[in-house]
Amino acid sequence: MSHARDIPRWQDLTSREMEFLQSNTVAVMVLGAIEQHGAHLPLSTDLDIGQGLLEAALTHLPDRFPLVILPPMALGASDEHLSFPGTLSLSPDLAISTLEAYGEAVARAGLKRLVLVNSHGGNKAVMDLAALRLRRRDGLMVVKVNTMRMPPPGTLPAGGLPADELRHGLHGGAIETAMMRHLAPDKVRLDQLDHPRSRGQAMAEQGLLLGPEGEAAFAWLAEDLNPGGVVGNAHLGTPELGERLVAHYAKRIARILRETQAMDTGRTHG
Repeated sequence: MSHARDIPRWQDLTSREMEFLQSNTVAVMVLGAIEQHGAHLPLSTDLDIGQGLLEAALTHLPDRFPLVILPPMALGASDEHLSFPGTLSLSPDLAISTLEAYGEAVARAGLKRLVLVNSHGGNKAVMDLAALRLRRRDGLMVVKVNTMRMPPPGTLPAGGLPADELRHGLHGGAIETAMMRHLAPDKVRLDQLDHPRSRGQAMAEQGLLLGPEGEAAFAWLAEDLNPGGVVGNAHLGTPELGERLVAHYAKRIARILRETQAMDTGRTHG
């Protein structure tokens, strides 16, 4: 299996070396965010998780796997968190343009495959639009991986996460806290762990179809879910759970990279 240090980083190559990349090389990029995650997690949480998952995924790839790693897009579209100090956000138009600029560079290098590993929910809409434009205009096959939507392990450790936490602890809850305690434990303020309740959970208990996620989702600001801007039981986010989650998600990302590399990128017209 590959060692992360053996995978070339786009910015470390010379222009001449770029010319020798195989045409079936997969380009991969992390999409993160710098935004509020309550009193217990740093602003870099989404970026740290995305990069940590990708680094772990690299160890599950075969030797000499044709991959190049782009610099991450550290800032995301985080309009829903602008009410809280520290959040840095790109406007949707700028986020789309930035993703298109990355994709155009990949296509100019003669590559046909780009995998976006996105660890921030607010990036999903802009990623969808940019990916479609890149496919239509540049013929680039863009695979969109939303880590927050990947299924958790089928069997969680003893004392694992209840269904309500999996459904409603979507920002600063157990899953993000657990992965951060595994990936960057020094950044987690353990004395600030909390269990703020989500408005979405209250709506579900009332039997409503409406909610922040699901079939009838409403556009929400973080303070719409809870005045503190985070929801979920951070106390359940143990380092042991984080280790298991990272290992599980990393294997899935590695599989997606392998499947992308084998994918036919040709375009057919009806």
